[in-house]
Amino acid sequence: MASLPLVALDRNIGLPPRAAALIGSVPGRHDDDDADEFLPGRKLRPRTIWISDLHLGTSGCNAVLLLDFLKSVQPDTLYLVGDIIDGWRLKRGWYWPTLHNDIVRRILKLASKGTRVIYIPGNHDEALRDYTELNFGGVEVLAEDIHVTADGRKLLVLHGDEFDGVVLYARWLAFLGDQSYALLLKLNVAFNAVRRRFGLPYWSLSAHIKKKVKNAVAFISRFEEAVAHAARDRGVDGVVCGHIHSAEIRTFGDITYYNDGDWVESCTALIEQRDGRLEILDWAAHVARRGAILAAVA
Repeated sequence: MASLPLVALDRNIGLPPRAAALIGSVPGRHDDDDADEFLPGRKLRPRTIWISDLHLGTSGCNAVLLLDFLKSVQPDTLYLVGDIIDGWRLKRGWYWPTLHNDIVRRILKLASKGTRVIYIPGNHDEALRDYTELNFGGVEVLAEDIHVTADGRKLLVLHGDEFDGVVLYARWLAFLGDQSYALLLKLNVAFNAVRRRFGLPYWSLSAHIKKKVKNAVAFISRFEEAVAHAARDRGVDGVVCGHIHSAEIRTFGDITYYNDGDWVESCTALIEQRDGRLEILDWAAHVARRGAILAAVA
């Protein structure tokens, strides 16, 4: 695989210069992030982590929770399963706070510390599909991948927009839907700002609304079936994707469908444990439990 310097990544995807220091308000922060001074046993060290749909470059990204998660893990392999940077939104107007720089910096640091980082572009960061098979600062860019679990199962890993009929056949409708969804996410941000003022943990209003809309539920079901069918045709045991912002593990016959969720609504990741078991980790719920435990022992 060819390798390009980090400056090429910054130039090609339009990132601003990386931040020199991390902010102090992130939960679990240490004064010297570069020293990686986490006590033994504090980091989660799963075999593999899949995350997608971070939508860096938008106000909807739950950057505080995401950075807290990335600073709490050290996997052997980290898959970035598309829509990591929201090129659609950045084209309409520049939005890139320091926290988003810090997230990029943390991912690059994981790569420098021995984690294999694989970036599979999605539809919102589709410009990076022109750079597949290249390596930027230790981050491999691939169109898709076959991951072999610790117990020997083969999983097809891709973003999933390939199976979204709206994106494929009615692109103008996809952009229209994207703008409407952006408004819903802004409402979600405001809603959770009020919850924080009352000391309440993060809860996704937008995800709740989406689950109550019959058309959205029907679309998600059809999407999951289409992805599972394609995985069966590829002769694998399962498939991991993102795209629809709905974390799920479902079985379709002999195929297991995994969706790692997102970081604008559910704040979830898909985790492979050392024995090959896969499970969904709800980081917002984890942080809430962590806060409750700290409050109980204070």
